[in-house]
Amino acid sequence: MSGAEVIGLISSVIAIIEAAKTVYDVAADAKGQPEEFRQVAARLPLVIGLLDSAKGGVQRLNTTEQEALETILQSCEDKAESLEKLFRRVVRKDDDKWYERYKKAVVAVTKGNKVESLMGEILKDVQVIVCDKLKETATSDQVKELREAIKEMQEMPSSLQEEAGSVTQNHDGSGNNNANTGRGAMHTGTGDLYQNEIKGDAHFGSNPGKQVINYYNLPHDSQSRSCLKDLRTTDPRDDKRRIEETKGGLLRDSYIWILENSEFRRWHDDKQSQLLWIRGDPGKGKTMLLCGIIDKLKETASAASASGSCLLSYFFCQATDDRINSATAVLRGLIYLLADQQPALLQHVRKKYDDTGKALFVDTNAWFALSEIFINILQDPSLGSTYVIIDALDECKIGLQQLLQFIDKTSSVCPRVKWIISSRNWPSIEEQLRISDKKFQLRLELNQDSISAAVSTYIEHKVGELAKRKKYNVKTEYSVREHLSLNADATFLWVALVLQELDTIDRQNALKRARAFPRGLVPLYEQMMDQIGKSDDAHLYKRILSIVAIVHRPITLRELVSLEDALDAPDNLEDLSEMVEDLEQTIGRCGSFLAIREGTIYFENISHELFCSGIDETHHAIFLRSLQVMRTVLRCDVYSLRAPGISAEQVK
Repeated sequence: MSGAEVIGLISSVIAIIEAAKTVYDVAADAKGQPEEFRQVAARLPLVIGLLDSAKGGVQRLNTTEQEALETILQSCEDKAESLEKLFRRVVRKDDDKWYERYKKAVVAVTKGNKVESLMGEILKDVQVIVCDKLKETATSDQVKELREAIKEMQEMPSSLQEEAGSVTQNHDGSGNNNANTGRGAMHTGTGDLYQNEIKGDAHFGSNPGKQVINYYNLPHDSQSRSCLKDLRTTDPRDDKRRIEETKGGLLRDSYIWILENSEFRRWHDDKQSQLLWIRGDPGKGKTMLLCGIIDKLKETASAASASGSCLLSYFFCQATDDRINSATAVLRGLIYLLADQQPALLQHVRKKYDDTGKALFVDTNAWFALSEIFINILQDPSLGSTYVIIDALDECKIGLQQLLQFIDKTSSVCPRVKWIISSRNWPSIEEQLRISDKKFQLRLELNQDSISAAVSTYIEHKVGELAKRKKYNVKTEYSVREHLSLNADATFLWVALVLQELDTIDRQNALKRARAFPRGLVPLYEQMMDQIGKSDDAHLYKRILSIVAIVHRPITLRELVSLEDALDAPDNLEDLSEMVEDLEQTIGRCGSFLAIREGTIYFENISHELFCSGIDETHHAIFLRSLQVMRTVLRCDVYSLRAPGISAEQVK
């Protein structure tokens, strides 16, 4: 398909959405319309605007990328047509019987898809188009509004009232057998099947061994939404965006090589190959490789989304963040993504959650409960082909051995599931995984030529950006690029750290400074620490690094102001705001070890363990400082009762 044809397909989707909007606008003030129709209609202009902007980016895609985009657009077009037909069947200006028509139309027109579900899926398709396929065609405000709209559709109460009771049904002959669109048990003659809605055809026989269930889609009732909310410790999709943004964006030419690698192709193409372990030394670009692989597999999942036959779940471990550095957190993140994509899978969580609540995910037995739930999900008959990806296993601080044993066992018993994991070259990980003919390892050090070519592409791109920003002349740009290429040693992280430092140097001294950086990561770290040690504020810099290294989660700038004595936190908000601004500059002088995103401080490209010397002393200092801060706010008799011990009923 040519670029012009893809643009024509986008225009077709826009036309269908505009037709649905026209139908609704005629009767926008009519009585009796479900509130969900009003809210869905309010999001139609957003979809139209985003798709219209997306047309401008089509021509820069190559043929393969245009074909992938075509698949998503066709899926979006099908859903848009269903939504438009639903509007035509239901929307009337002259009566208030919308709901009665809506119940019939959901069965006859949309095959069980409610108006909010259709809109949610359309918004997700648009998100893939403007955030993955045609990046930079949407503004940051539009992307934010799109995410809010998707969340709104997910959290919206069901537009159809749930019907109590059960259905007993017999069926002979050909044709679809549709039943139980409401809550309740479906009796097949061999026991109860508890489901709320069936999307697509379902065939039930008297022999349980021959029972086939194509696909289920449970509605997001309040209990399911509470379950999903409590399950979530992070959204790995947000982590992926954060990582890519922090590292300056995902450069396609720096990861494309792995998609043609023989080991990767064997894992991907061979149905008997369950696991691929991507291993390499620090700084070789493992995380960004996995980000690129995820994007590629998303295309596969999107192409199969119409039949619900392919899912993708992933997780990024990070040692410095307690939310995402444990085996339990990994399973919670993986289950969350799977349940968010195929809500019916949440039933496996609900079986335990409905009795225990949030404690299921956090108590002493959380790992054992979650591992059982995850296996049940992976063995669910409605689950199609599934990819599970875990990055940076070496940064899983709690329960790594349990997680490795679980991966080794599960990857052998769930043939529909393919795994990718990444880590450093740790012998302990290799021992647990027991590499076999069904489990491959891809050693980055054995692909030195591919890595070197990818690093060269990265240097070319990043130095070009730096040269524009700093207004280098041609000679300076060429010399900096040449020096980095000769000394990078096929290590992305070394290049990234040097470029961060050069970004703070004026152009006259850029080449001189670049030549002063030693070759290799460890010598570079030593030089950066030596520079910090020689500065006038060395004590403050080291204290900040120590505090950020030992806290159990990333802390904000304001929290750091309160925890460090030397910063002398002010009493009024105006002075505090000024101090926060000064602190940002101070952190910028801590080498390239720290990064600030949305007011929160993170370790950047390096293990926090390098700064954990004097850990007991730092913990003690934080404890004492916390007590001081609390004394400035807390006081005895906070309600001014003056007579401790009186009952709450007597307080006015």
